[in-house]
Amino acid sequence: MSLYSSKHIGAFTGSLGLKLGEGEVSDRRLRLLAALEQAGSISGAARAIGMTYKAAWDAVDAINNLAERPLVETRHGGSRGGGASLTEEGRRMLAAWRRLDAMQRELLDLFERNQLTDDLEQIRRIRMKTSVRNALAGQVKAIVHGPISSEVIIALTGGDELVAVITRHSAEEMELVEGRSVHALIKASFVILADAASRTSARNHLCGTVERIETGTINSEVVVALPGGAKLTAVVTNASIGTLGLRQGGKSCAQIKASHVILGVDD
Repeated sequence: MSLYSSKHIGAFTGSLGLKLGEGEVSDRRLRLLAALEQAGSISGAARAIGMTYKAAWDAVDAINNLAERPLVETRHGGSRGGGASLTEEGRRMLAAWRRLDAMQRELLDLFERNQLTDDLEQIRRIRMKTSVRNALAGQVKAIVHGPISSEVIIALTGGDELVAVITRHSAEEMELVEGRSVHALIKASFVILADAASRTSARNHLCGTVERIETGTINSEVVVALPGGAKLTAVVTNASIGTLGLRQGGKSCAQIKASHVILGVDD
């Protein structure tokens, strides 16, 4: 079980997850279990918490796969999409989550009274670990949904902007809305360096100053500081360093395809 805090659209809230086996059942999926207990069907539970019917089925399958014993029993068919109910193990798990959620609310109230919320937010960010070289904090500035994909504009800390294209299913699953805090993850190998005059099909064209260059045997790691303070790391060949005339203190532009930006949220 993990307890962490997050800030959403001006309000400090908490999120509680349950660890089952090697995976974690998020707060939203636990809310789905609670809604399912009341509605008695997947479709009714999905409507109650604003989840799509398909996403609800996927969540139930994931929950049952993670648990040692199924938490949900389903019955296919019928005009309302079939029935579903919690197993005895599911009811026990849901009752435990409700008790723990009440305890967490008391803890979060204590954080608020002691004015610790901003510090906790900063601690949470710097504790995040990922194999992706570029992990940038930001907020959703705008989002446009298409039938299959969603375009998300992220305002990075300091004012720089980044565009990501993800599946609409992922955007809905993460409950992305304007103002929500997100993490933008970009592999260093996905960052292409060029001069300001270069034109490519990459949606993101972010120019800044080369802060440092770490030279290896074949490749070099180049860190570009953007005007707003965010920093992007690119891995390029040593030959490219000379071709592009890259040097510490010089100018360079980072080009990143929108489809190469991975988004993450604290659920």
